[in-house]
Amino acid sequence: MTDEYFPTYERPSGWNALLPKRTPKKPLENTISCEVAVVGAGYTGLAAARRWAELAADDRIVLLDSSEVGEGSPGRNSGFLVEIMMAGDANIADVSRMLECNRLIGGAIKDLREIIERENIPCGIARIGTYRAAAGRAGIRALAKYRKFLEAANLDHVLLNRNELAQRIGSDFYQTGIYSPHCHMVQPAAMVRGIADSLPLSVSLYENTPAIRLDKAKSGWQITTPNGQVNANQIILANNAYSRKFVRASRRIAVIYTYAALTERLNEEQLRSLGSDSTWGLLPATRVGSTFRRTEDGRILTRAFWGYEKELDNKKVEDVLRKSLRRRFPKLSGADFFAVWSGATGLTINGSPVWGEFEAGLFVSAGCNGGGIVKGTLFGQLLANLANGVSVPNVGSMFGQAAWMPGGALRWAGNELVAAFEKFVGSDEL
Repeated sequence: MTDEYFPTYERPSGWNALLPKRTPKKPLENTISCEVAVVGAGYTGLAAARRWAELAADDRIVLLDSSEVGEGSPGRNSGFLVEIMMAGDANIADVSRMLECNRLIGGAIKDLREIIERENIPCGIARIGTYRAAAGRAGIRALAKYRKFLEAANLDHVLLNRNELAQRIGSDFYQTGIYSPHCHMVQPAAMVRGIADSLPLSVSLYENTPAIRLDKAKSGWQITTPNGQVNANQIILANNAYSRKFVRASRRIAVIYTYAALTERLNEEQLRSLGSDSTWGLLPATRVGSTFRRTEDGRILTRAFWGYEKELDNKKVEDVLRKSLRRRFPKLSGADFFAVWSGATGLTINGSPVWGEFEAGLFVSAGCNGGGIVKGTLFGQLLANLANGVSVPNVGSMFGQAAWMPGGALRWAGNELVAAFEKFVGSDEL
């Protein structure tokens, strides 16, 4: 078995390491049958399983995850729940469609908040907004384009100059920035663990149980795992880019590893240097830039750099992350990292998802493109609706369809060229 079927990581998630130890559900070790099997207990799979239970309370629902909840990819992101279309997706020429997408995304966040509040999940969710900031010309151009979209869509925001941004976050690295209130922050590992541990009784979760084969059966489908099998009438593949092993999606989606570091708790002097905001999140103006976040317990998260299709040496990446932190916050140059880790995500060339019914009874949602918490939740809910005959919006027309990419060496070479070009153009944002 290789990481063709699921991601394997060099280091544990820093978010998960901050939490009390959790006892995972037992892996599957026999043959079982069900109405629907969901592969992947991330935000998409959890949302699909929960919604299915609401629609068909008597159905047996099996949920498989290759890892332990909280330690897999959903517990490795930066914890941004952005309520509106991401900057790279915003299109001033199509504001009405963007607003409808925002409405759907907002509904998904509302549902997440209701689950968190009802189940009393301690994940620190708070609507604190987010900054987008630019240090160089490419970033400033991208930020200006995004501001035009916000204005056209009549979305609240505040334009900040270098000094104003520095007063808020304690860094004069950026020339300009935009503050938008349309974002929640969470501790992602705590959130995904809490949602998984509060699933309806009709959902059976098996952890450390990767799907390694999918076959059409006489009536439905059969999933093979290392020590068992699942016979299901219908299947939902919610394992992001790794669904390409089982459906014809390999030419539309790639695996990208991104890297993050979380500092130890900062001392009082360090915290005083970080401006007036006690918690904040900052997204880069360009795709190659660095993400930062100040947590409620006094740490700084930095996320930067990526690796194509395979994880890079985390120790070498750690040096890149330290440099990124020092450039923006020189007074934190002596801060130690509590943890450094990577996380795999599914990337499509045009930022649109692989979504829908691929064969009778086989449903797929993949290609979150770094927006997995909110879009993943939305797309999982919609897949469950689609499979149960409930009317759904046209996801393809709303969010687009993943475009074709070349395969093999040509794809690798194309990725290297695009990455090199973006790094050159957006070097100031690294």
